[in-house]
Amino acid sequence: MVAQLESPTLNSTPRLPYTVQGLVQVFTSSHRNFFTTVMAQALRIAGQGTPVLVVQFLKGGIGQGHEHPMQLGQNLDWIRCDLPRCIDTPHLEEAETHSLLQLWQHTQNVVYEGKYSLVVLDELSLAINFGLIPESEVLAFLEKRPPHVDIILTGPEMPHVLLEVADQITEIRRSHRP
Repeated sequence: MVAQLESPTLNSTPRLPYTVQGLVQVFTSSHRNFFTTVMAQALRIAGQGTPVLVVQFLKGGIGQGHEHPMQLGQNLDWIRCDLPRCIDTPHLEEAETHSLLQLWQHTQNVVYEGKYSLVVLDELSLAINFGLIPESEVLAFLEKRPPHVDIILTGPEMPHVLLEVADQITEIRRSHRP
């Protein structure tokens, strides 16, 4: 007997005997240099044929915005805020605030459409702590997302209410061993 594997296409619906619930994962640390760990996970999942979206809310400098996503392979879209600089303060000009809120609205829309199975929201905790994205909107977003969508939230000082709804929390710490 020969087993035959069927490769899913982007437009096909997987035939599973059960529903897979998406998880909310949090990656947090006191320092801001652990993005490569999360990106490696996103690339691995995209490489297996799963649609992935990476959103960097506080990164700018490349004139990208949600209208011009960078595509890594055929399954990973990567978007940054359409800003001339990276955000490192809660004090933004009106155009910068508008760009960030456009990116947040776009992110919510594409997630609600169910286009992606994994969505990485990079440095979302800082955007919340800076008062740029309301915590209540993030909680509502997580509640309303399609049930199969995995969400990864990253950033230092993750708000406690987001830690409460997380299915998995990874705290990255530095080890200072001689």
